[in-house]
Amino acid sequence: MKIVRAAKVLTGRPGEEIADGEVLIDGSKIVSVGPRGSAGEADEILDLPGHTVLPGLIDAHVHLGFDAQVDPLTGRSPESDHHLLLRMAENARKLVSAGVTTVRDLGARGFLDLALRDAVEEGLAVGPHIVAATRPITITGGHCWYMGGEADDEAGIRRVARENLRAGADCLKVMASGGLMTPSAPPSWAPQYDTGQLRVVVEEAAVRGKGVAAHAHAHASIRSCVEAGVTTIEHCTFFTPSGHRYDPKLAELVAASGTYVCPTAHGVLDRMRKVHGDEMLDSWLATISAMREAGVRQIAGTDAGFAVGDIPNATDGYVGGLEVFAMTGYRNAEVIELATVLAADACGVGDVAGSLDPGKRADLIAVAGDPLERLADLRNLALVLVSGRSVGQEGVDTVIPSVG
Repeated sequence: MKIVRAAKVLTGRPGEEIADGEVLIDGSKIVSVGPRGSAGEADEILDLPGHTVLPGLIDAHVHLGFDAQVDPLTGRSPESDHHLLLRMAENARKLVSAGVTTVRDLGARGFLDLALRDAVEEGLAVGPHIVAATRPITITGGHCWYMGGEADDEAGIRRVARENLRAGADCLKVMASGGLMTPSAPPSWAPQYDTGQLRVVVEEAAVRGKGVAAHAHAHASIRSCVEAGVTTIEHCTFFTPSGHRYDPKLAELVAASGTYVCPTAHGVLDRMRKVHGDEMLDSWLATISAMREAGVRQIAGTDAGFAVGDIPNATDGYVGGLEVFAMTGYRNAEVIELATVLAADACGVGDVAGSLDPGKRADLIAVAGDPLERLADLRNLALVLVSGRSVGQEGVDTVIPSVG
């Protein structure tokens, strides 16, 4: 048994904070959460005055093994699967160094994400729990086709979905619209699949109790995602040939459906300015703010692991994405909720993670200071536990870039 005590304990839910609190841990599970002295005695007591304990953070959209060296026209890459897997393991370690204890990897080739997920769970690698989507389902030559998930009709979609699930996927990823990073794919404002085809993905996932994350920029694709019943909409930029064009009515539809939106908010704002310009950046931030006002349930996910315009979105820059939410009007307590409780529910792990509750995994962090007052204090990590295992990486140098 272990007790972790701190000046403040946050459960993850807004308004639930315990001054001078403590968390009792038995192995990989939380036993109790309460004020100092409520847990009784334990073999080990870690007292952290001046610190805040809260649930481990969740990044709901990462690419641990996005390979920037892939030729998007031929699908060939000079980086072998063996080398890529080692880089993925380093990216997982970097995520832990930022206090992230659960990630959803939304696209990997060769089922490498499953190998890394299992290695982390076995204790062979240092990293967060991984919710793995494996190969994104996309049309022939579509966005990220080179990861191996091409399918053009309902039969093909079912085949790829079933192959992914047979391999051990924890969820499915589908490219509902095109993307700018794949020259052969339709542009971001054009759909790749219609509502019926997206519904096939949802049906296949539901048979096995899994969720679906849908990449969607286009207005029509966002609507189709809601109608098909996907779990989360990724990006949700309301993109058109002339840029972002926020649609209040469509946002109301998303909010009413309860579908989660991961706007992939990251802190690499200089990249946005350099590659897309100030107008695009301002429009992106305004869209996140407008969705909040509309009641859309947004979650934290950084889209970390690749570069645009030679500017990388590093996997250990997680807190910068949370600060973007604060810039758009979210209160700090709301930001913590969307980075823990809401993200866990959206990723399908809400019953075991995302909040400090008895019976859940002992995934927690301790930071110097109070993130309810200053989100930047989330960078002051003193403790990181993944299923009760201490995996703090403070002071460990990053040896390679996040992107190959």
